[in-house]
Amino acid sequence: MRVAAVQLNSTAEKAANLAAADRLTRAAAADGARLIVLPEKWTVLGTDADLHAGAETLDGPALAWARELARELAIDLVAGSIVERLDSLDGHQKLAHTSVHIDPAGEVRAVYRKLHMFDVEVEGRVYSESAVTEPGEEIVLSATAEDLGLGLSICYDLRFPELFRILALRGARVVVLPSAFTLPTTRDHWEILVRARAIENEVFMIAANQVGPHPGGNRSGGSSMIVDPWGAVLARAQDEEGFIAADLDLTRQEEIRAQLPVLAHRRTHVYRWPEGASS
Repeated sequence: MRVAAVQLNSTAEKAANLAAADRLTRAAAADGARLIVLPEKWTVLGTDADLHAGAETLDGPALAWARELARELAIDLVAGSIVERLDSLDGHQKLAHTSVHIDPAGEVRAVYRKLHMFDVEVEGRVYSESAVTEPGEEIVLSATAEDLGLGLSICYDLRFPELFRILALRGARVVVLPSAFTLPTTRDHWEILVRARAIENEVFMIAANQVGPHPGGNRSGGSSMIVDPWGAVLARAQDEEGFIAADLDLTRQEEIRAQLPVLAHRRTHVYRWPEGASS
């Protein structure tokens, strides 16, 4: 099965972002990819004001385009994450970072809202995603047109291995990771974490990152990757817009899982959350 990750330099200009996504998705499909993943915030990326201005509902133009294109190209398309406009909460408009898996018939198979909010300080810069974004509350497993288990995750989720283990136990063989990883965290953590999640769970990882500067002073690190269940990097993007593609050897994945059956070796009866920790 041939898959692809699209790497974008999205800004506050929605029309330009969509045009770039359209061009590169078509190019990836022409290269033979049947599952294509867009990055986080591919519709709009910038300041909080930019996100509010560019937010859409799930029946908005961005996903209408995605559904039409998936149907035209006969592909499974993970429409990265759009900035979704939610119903107003207590008079305050909240957003969600929402990935949508669309099948080759143009039908929505799954909707996933980012679980973990990027409320951190990196190299002196403070990020407060929860100030404008509402976290999701559901772990989501989908399936491709070939009935291949497809786990959904977004960006900062990568640092929470529990999510990926649950997806693997539920049947994920591929996990997609649309991202806008910062330049410093891409430089120091991105490859290590993407490969670790693949190795731990013996899944393929398709990690589609943003690249370059964005409005508001943010900068993403690129280096989108496709990694196999042994942790081998099958494809890696350069520091520019484009796409990467690779063929997934599902038979090899089955061999790895049979020869190194880590999921079967779990000892759940001895696993306990530390006292005072949430379970």
